[in-house]
Amino acid sequence: MDARRTQPVITGPELFCRFAFPPNLLGYCGPSDTGLVGELLRGGGEALVEMRHAAAEFAGAWPYLELISDSTGGDPLDYRVVEAYWLGNSILERIDLQTMGDSIADRFRAQAGPEWEMIARTLGSPARPTHSFHVFCVYPWVGLLRSGAIDQALHVLDRCRIRWGTIVAQEKGALIVSTRHLTWDGRSLGMGDETMERVQPPVDAQEIAVGDQVAMHWDYVCLRITATQRRHLELYQAMHMGLVNQTGRHLARRVER
Repeated sequence: MDARRTQPVITGPELFCRFAFPPNLLGYCGPSDTGLVGELLRGGGEALVEMRHAAAEFAGAWPYLELISDSTGGDPLDYRVVEAYWLGNSILERIDLQTMGDSIADRFRAQAGPEWEMIARTLGSPARPTHSFHVFCVYPWVGLLRSGAIDQALHVLDRCRIRWGTIVAQEKGALIVSTRHLTWDGRSLGMGDETMERVQPPVDAQEIAVGDQVAMHWDYVCLRITATQRRHLELYQAMHMGLVNQTGRHLARRVER
């Protein structure tokens, strides 16, 4: 990325939209009108004021935003709060882990059923309330991996997490990104070698160029990111994948006894 290029100034609601749009378009979460988030994002300005109402319909993300904002004295759609959830940043280290654990228990204990024991083992240090925590430690897909439903579960985990990569080429209506995908060896999640992936450009037509570092969600590039944002993204994903692998080793030892 050209060092002379500066990051565009965007608001917290706009940042939320960029990452929430892809799964909502697929009907996985958020408003039942799956075109609404994209319309708000493309509308910009005053349209994004309405995002507060739409964001509250994301049953997975919104409670985390409230937890982060309550713990840091901000607003759920403040830029730093939204960034902390999707990518990770330093304000996560100010969150009381007991408060986080209580919040997760209140929301997921009943619906998790027998899987709650595995979720509970991930709470506390070093877990943080990020999207990667929700994907790896709360969603049922890691459990499905362990039960043998490997192809579908690994695909969903890989697409649902926020991926990072480098733009290496631009094609008509698409971008080619050098990135790494998740791997599964039968017991642990890992990261594969660099590979090329064809993805959709940002829905709001933000400027993207060859050499840019980007963050992706499902089939879309969501944001051109800085080196610091990439480090945070890698840090917190590695943290939560490590917790998943640790609980898996505990489960294996228990089964082997």
